[in-house]
Amino acid sequence: MNSLLLSGGRVIDPANHFDSIADVLILNGKISAIGKKLSAPAGVETFAAKGKIVSPGLIDLHVHFREPGQTAKENIASGTAAAARGGFTSVVCMPNTSPAIDSAGTVALIHERAQREGVVNVFVTGAITKGIAGEEMAPIGGLKKAGVVAITDDGHCVQNNELMRRACEYAKMFDLPIFDHCQDYSLVSEGVMHEGFWNLALGLRGWPAAGEEMIVARNILLAELTGAKIHCQHLSAAGSVALIREAKKRGVTISGEACPHHFTLTDAAVAGSEKFWAEDGKEILSIQSSKSKVQNSVPEWPAYDTNFKMNPPLRSARDREAVLEGLADGTIEILCSDHAPHCDYEKEVEFDYAPFGITGLETELALSLMQLVHPKRLSLADLIAKFTVNPARLLNLPKGTLSVGADADVTVFDPEQEWVYQREDSASKSRNNPFFGWKLKGQVAATIVAGKVVFTEQPALATV
Repeated sequence: MNSLLLSGGRVIDPANHFDSIADVLILNGKISAIGKKLSAPAGVETFAAKGKIVSPGLIDLHVHFREPGQTAKENIASGTAAAARGGFTSVVCMPNTSPAIDSAGTVALIHERAQREGVVNVFVTGAITKGIAGEEMAPIGGLKKAGVVAITDDGHCVQNNELMRRACEYAKMFDLPIFDHCQDYSLVSEGVMHEGFWNLALGLRGWPAAGEEMIVARNILLAELTGAKIHCQHLSAAGSVALIREAKKRGVTISGEACPHHFTLTDAAVAGSEKFWAEDGKEILSIQSSKSKVQNSVPEWPAYDTNFKMNPPLRSARDREAVLEGLADGTIEILCSDHAPHCDYEKEVEFDYAPFGITGLETELALSLMQLVHPKRLSLADLIAKFTVNPARLLNLPKGTLSVGADADVTVFDPEQEWVYQREDSASKSRNNPFFGWKLKGQVAATIVAGKVVFTEQPALATV
């Protein structure tokens, strides 16, 4: 069934500057009409969306589905199921698989698996360098022909500036954005958490913010030199935001993204004494200082919890606030999860030895609403733009819009609905997430891909 009438919802389509109570009619997997009191043709089901937001299907341009080669952690079937639960109709897979996505054959494999097993649209990035080793350029032209939407060595960062320059020139030639995981290895060294008060208190090796900022500065220079579109992934440091803000004022083709964990948490979480921020953005109490006052909004957690170990690491309160400001003023145009699943046994080791990364597809919409919309840092339309038209524009995708004739990828959600994120409810194979037990605000009602409901939690369908 790929025809549907969404009735009575608040339709927000930033691509068309549309925000009004309206019906959306989907016929044969395409948007057919948007307007007041539309009638569904005979046999077409109706989804009651009154009191909910109807938006273009959300896009996450930074996920790790671990296929091929690491499917004990995640695969395309489980990863796309998690995406659907989170309200995402399109995802972009990173190439740090085993083998890496550095050849047309591997791209074809993922496309075939996604077509057969995925429940949402799966787009693929190719590697910048062979084997993501940072030594020899991958066949960028061949990857483009195979259908990649961007190139990146995500999970690694090209340290050779001359090689990165040539990659930028090829990326521009083939009209591909180049994503970069900004990490200067010589500065970061063996760091496992943010360099500051808490790493010293805990006796863990520090990861300075300058390790990210140095590569962001390099990328700005290379974007100016080559004209390539360079996109800086998972920004976490105040200096990075300031650098991109200044560069964009000069017209540099540089952009950035932010993940909810970096603007919700700080490095204090690793110590088990994270601060909880109310919806007005004010710090109200320490988790461990007065648990009863939290009223189960946030559960207590232990120190050295490896679910708070990620790359880049959780940073200081100042960095967190800078990322929020960058999102609010438009410096950071895109939101994503950096969904990075790992097996339980991999995370259940000493903090130094645990892998970096957390899952995030199922919680990122709610966390973004809680940190950005409910405190009135961003309007709902601006938030939706960062999940829809902005990533679609960066990647040159015909997605992120409810224009008549467009693919009927739609997300329906209630921004006020409260719910508790439980381990048993996750669709992901992995459970390395620090937000289990949190009371979240903002829940997906339905995820629709090409007119087909691929996820819903409410019996809202009725056949006319």
